Formats: sequence, C-alpha cells, structure tokens
Amino acid sequence: MLFVLILVVNASVFAQNTDSNARHHWYVPRSAVLQHAGSIGYFSVGAGYKLNKSGNSTLDFTYGYVPVKFGGDLNIITTKFTYRPYHFKIKDWGTLYPTNPGIFFSYHAGGDYDSTWDDDNYPKGYYWWSTAIRPHISLSTELKLNARKLLPNLHIKSLSLYSEFNTNELYAISYFQNPRDLNLTGIFKLGLGTRVEF
Repeated sequence: MLFVLILVVNASVFAQNTDSNARHHWYVPRSAVLQHAGSIGYFSVGAGYKLNKSGNSTLDFTYGYVPVKFGGDLNIITTKFTYRPYHFKIKDWGTLYPTNPGIFFSYHAGGDYDSTWDDDNYPKGYYWWSTAIRPHISLSTELKLNARKLLPNLHIKSLSLYSEFNTNELYAISYFQNPRDLNLTGIFKLGLGTRVEF
C-alpha cells in the first residue's frame, strides 16, 4: 500500500510539472506495477512500458522478494510481456480485459542459483533445467479504471487491478511426464496485482 501511495504522489508531481501534450520519451516508464505472488516474488514492484499506441501490448520489468518465512530468501528479476487482444468498455469509468495471454522470464539471483548444473557432480543432461532462469506462460484478467474520471485529484491516467495464472516449463513437463502423480491445478500459480498508469 505504501508503494501505491508513493506512486500516486510522484505521479501527481510529474503530472503538474509536465505538459500533457509533451512528447513522451521511450525510456520513461508509462506505468508502475505492484504484484503479490504469481511466481515472481511474495511481493514484486516494477515499471511498465507500452509497446504500441493502443497500449494493448506491454512490457514490464520487476524486482520481487520472497522472505525467509515464505520459502526465501529469494531475489527475483522478471521481464514480462502481456498482450490484451480484446476489451469491453464499462460506461465511461472502466475497461475490462478478460483474457490476456503473456510470457515472462524470471531470474533468481544469488549464489544458490545458476544457469546450468555443475557437470562435475552430475552426468551431462541429468538435470536439463536451469535453477536460475524460468520461462513462464500466463493468462490474466484486468479491470482498468479511468482514474481521470473516478479519482481526478490523483493526476494519474488509470488504475488497474488484475489476476494472473501462470506456469513454467518445469511444472508443465513434470505434469505431462507424471499426469497420475501431479494435479493439473497444482502446476498453476496465481498472482494478484495493480498497475498505475501515468
């Protein structure tokens, strides 16, 4: 919650100090993201970029942390692409994006993780996956609120709430190799998040 408050204050200052018609530089993020769970950290924060004028394709960069008491100490860096193929307008105050496929890569930083297994301890190919890098596929649903209409004093364009299911290559392959031992619902993880667009 503190993160969202800081974003709102910064967005207000930014909005007051810039002309709304000014050219937006490509390297300046268009949004800030806060997410709970979903394979990228117990909590993760980051910046988002629009990849096209319609804004239906976005690229997010996040840092996530998992405390020791929840399975950590983990530091996770993620790059996430999301595509929103269609939407439904909700009067003048919101937009629903019901089915948004995506792909993302997470990197677990630290000495306990590596891109390959130590071949001195294991036969070549015995462990084929990386302990540090995980490719994921995802499917999300997003409700985007028109903040200029609903929250005009915040000086932000929109506030989005989303839920996202994802799985990675290790979970998927393990399931297909052992369908009797693994439950399909057990290989998917759920994340809940919010996006503030400036």
